[in-house]
Amino acid sequence: MVQRKPEWLKIKFQDPQHINKVERLLKGLSLHTVCEEATCPNRMECFNKGTATFMILGSKCTRNCRFCDVETGKPTPVDLKEPENLAKATKELKLRHVVITSVTRDDLADGGADQFVSCIKKVREINKGTSIEVLIPDLQGNVDDLAKIVAAAPEIINHNVETVPNLYKTVMPMANYKQSLDVLVNVKKMNPKIFTKSGIMVGLGETEEEVIRLFADLREVGCDFLTVGQYLQPSKKHIPVVEYVHPEIFKDYEKVAYEMGFKHVSSGPFVRSSYNAEQTKILLDEQK
Repeated sequence: MVQRKPEWLKIKFQDPQHINKVERLLKGLSLHTVCEEATCPNRMECFNKGTATFMILGSKCTRNCRFCDVETGKPTPVDLKEPENLAKATKELKLRHVVITSVTRDDLADGGADQFVSCIKKVREINKGTSIEVLIPDLQGNVDDLAKIVAAAPEIINHNVETVPNLYKTVMPMANYKQSLDVLVNVKKMNPKIFTKSGIMVGLGETEEEVIRLFADLREVGCDFLTVGQYLQPSKKHIPVVEYVHPEIFKDYEKVAYEMGFKHVSSGPFVRSSYNAEQTKILLDEQK
């Protein structure tokens, strides 16, 4: 049975003025955003604010996660101009906090780590004072590749666990829950000063008890920031929504997460990994 969207999931109209400006800039620099590639429900709001989450290493993913709207297939060659173009877009948009993510590139020997490093360095080179958050894939558990990104010292390294362990085989058959937790563990081992972040979707059939247990797992590995959002089915070929979680439950999750010791929590129906990520800039400035 198809779930009908409740009133709290209706998206408000957004003025297209800034949206068109951002889209033109990205197209001119041959850049992708996860906002568009993953059909994020917040893309109009974020584009209106002049913000975007850059997605490097092309627009085709090598995995087959059943929740994601990013295209799968044979990836394109790595664009060596991408780091410079991304840095230029960051400057043009006057971003104080930039988020860089990627498709999963299991076809590359380093999983795309070197491109992340190049992007971090280029952004720093021409955007003094801009903090950097990277949302990385699991790099197939390769610690050496992860070490390259950690050495580049972005302020935040994010890796999403996405869902509770019990649903991994159904939702992300090519991923591994422990391997994802290990990414967060190893970042802290390599550089405890880097903030770690993770996020999950709800509405896939998980129980509230499983969600709270996942929060505890993240805190046990020292995760600092957390995002919790509603899963929305991008198309009929994707895994269906089991439940539209009420906003009050999201508030409860936020309260519990803060009580567990997370430094910053974003929990709500429209929350995504990088939604309102610029708010973390305030936290980063406070830590200086």
